[in-house]
Amino acid sequence: MIAMQYSFTLPADYDMDIIEKRIADNGYRTDGLAGLIFKTYLYARRDCPQTGSTENIYAPFYLWQGVSGMNRFISGAGFQGVANAFGWPQIRVYPVLAAKMSNDVAQAVYAKREITDIAPFSDLAPLAEENINDRLIDVTARDTTNWKKIHFTAGRNPLAGGGQNYRIGHISLSGAVKAV
Repeated sequence: MIAMQYSFTLPADYDMDIIEKRIADNGYRTDGLAGLIFKTYLYARRDCPQTGSTENIYAPFYLWQGVSGMNRFISGAGFQGVANAFGWPQIRVYPVLAAKMSNDVAQAVYAKREITDIAPFSDLAPLAEENINDRLIDVTARDTTNWKKIHFTAGRNPLAGGGQNYRIGHISLSGAVKAV
């Protein structure tokens, strides 16, 4: 599995209703996409008490079965539409160490992405064992370019702790995959 995320930091006075409408109008387009396990359409509003964000952000997070589906998506019209609207993003791609997804995943409303350093020469095996059982989505991945642990979780309520918190506007699921 491969995790993927790109992010757009939008101006402080950007009308985030535009992002919410874009998600509502287009989110279904990745439902059942070949090779996709899930895509969470994430956004954060500046000064929103539930996310605590200091910036307006649009930052979808994907979990792919492998590189084929991801490459088809990046080369396709859907991604080109996002790039045309918001600019050419840096796409971060991470090998996944562990992933869990509840059958109730469609009920997720909030998400959090935590990025922490991996100490040089540390034991890498325990990184995959840190999933949180009460989350609807729990993905642990590794950024081997910068030696960071990526921990992505989603649930019904705002998630405590550090990291970047988001609202989920839509979750697209593969028709073939119900839970990992």
